[in-house]
Amino acid sequence: MKTSLKISIGGIIAALSIVLMFLTSIVPFGTYAFPMISGILLCVIVIEINYPWAFATWFAVSVLSLLILTDKEAALYYAAFFGFYPIIKSFIERLRFKALQYLIKYVIFNVCMIAAFFIGIFLLSVPKESFYLFGFYLPWVFLIAGNLFFILYDICVTRLVTIYLIKWHKKIRKNTKL
Repeated sequence: MKTSLKISIGGIIAALSIVLMFLTSIVPFGTYAFPMISGILLCVIVIEINYPWAFATWFAVSVLSLLILTDKEAALYYAAFFGFYPIIKSFIERLRFKALQYLIKYVIFNVCMIAAFFIGIFLLSVPKESFYLFGFYLPWVFLIAGNLFFILYDICVTRLVTIYLIKWHKKIRKNTKL
């Protein structure tokens, strides 16, 4: 594949990701949904080009999101987890044992989410007292709920990649002569 085609695919995916990330300031649930969708777009780069280009695109979108978005929390979630997870997912799934795959996935998810929480507190200066509601420390509630939704997210990424490979991959290769 020519370098110019790689750059254009990376640029298109990066532009789509940035547009989706901008929507986080408009749509209330977007803080979580749009970083997830933006990350899934990187699977196209992994499939059509390679891993280094996908990581470069993730890095570019992460930096731009952190610099220009008003919703810094969404940018942080993208940079800390949802942007690179779809890229490394295939590496994890090459492991032979399913139990080990899920263990690694959950460890990565929890470490990244906890790190994003603390980075958010220290960089965004969110007071820790604002996380209490009726005596419950909300980050623990969000982490537990996040672990449950992570199952769905992981299944969705797998199915979307499968659909892409079945329906679009051959058409894109044929039409662009990759």
